[in-house]
Amino acid sequence: MAAIDIDGLTKQFGDVVAVNDLDLRVEEGEIFGFLGPNGAGKSTTIDILLDFVRPTAGTVTVLGHDAQREGEAVRRKTGVLPDAYHVYERLTGRQHLEFVLEMKGSSEDVNELLERVRIADAADRKAGGYSKGMRQRLVLAMALAGDPDLLVLDEPSTGLDPNGAREMREIIQEENERGTTVFFSSHVMEQVEAVCDRVAIINRGQLVAVDTIDGLRDATETGEVLYIYVSKLNEATIERVTELDGVGSASIDDGRIRVVVDDASKFAVLQAIDAHVTSIQDFSVVESSLEDLFVRYTEDEQEVRA
Repeated sequence: MAAIDIDGLTKQFGDVVAVNDLDLRVEEGEIFGFLGPNGAGKSTTIDILLDFVRPTAGTVTVLGHDAQREGEAVRRKTGVLPDAYHVYERLTGRQHLEFVLEMKGSSEDVNELLERVRIADAADRKAGGYSKGMRQRLVLAMALAGDPDLLVLDEPSTGLDPNGAREMREIIQEENERGTTVFFSSHVMEQVEAVCDRVAIINRGQLVAVDTIDGLRDATETGEVLYIYVSKLNEATIERVTELDGVGSASIDDGRIRVVVDDASKFAVLQAIDAHVTSIQDFSVVESSLEDLFVRYTEDEQEVRA
């Protein structure tokens, strides 16, 4: 059974089409990344999953339940870490969890939940004294109350320092290993790339790609990026490199040229630069990051629409 099954989902707000004929399936047990530029329709889709917003057309099934006709059943089985959240500054972490567990009718151990999100040592401190990362993990602990089958995380790493982002990533992976399906949107591409089994990219309300990250690399033929040290580096050099066959894009990056290879041999591109632009002193090859792929898919889609 799919954890999430979206079929022909459309949502209009007046003349604005926020989501346009979206089809998407997330399998049970996946960590699934949902990506898109600001205003692409991510939050609207999540709101419809949770029955906070009603669709204009289409159907959404979550954990076997119709998200609109059985919204209460969906929410009972789903834990949510929203993008915009608040904690009660005068209540302790323990009191937050006790309240949520009482509301859900759960007898789970408060200390165990706080241990899972790494803030058990601050259980009896008021949340007003928590750091940004601690508050985020407290809200995540509240989402985990009641042992949900699905976790929906909206920008779970926003505002976190690298250590906080790493801890959040580890917690997400641990919850997935416990059997929880994870569906999350994020602008932190490194976070998504590190933990996701598959990703979907939505742009202007439409799905433009869904695959594993390796699958996206293969589909775009942008599996590799060249970092090239040359004898002469300036904007004129970049312009000439960009004009070469097989170069998708070129830019200056930390004293070197960064070249995305587009449907060509990387060695042919290197030879062309060395022969026709400037002599190459050294180079390295790395796989395209998820950020590269994201930019490629969203920019290409915008160009097609233009």
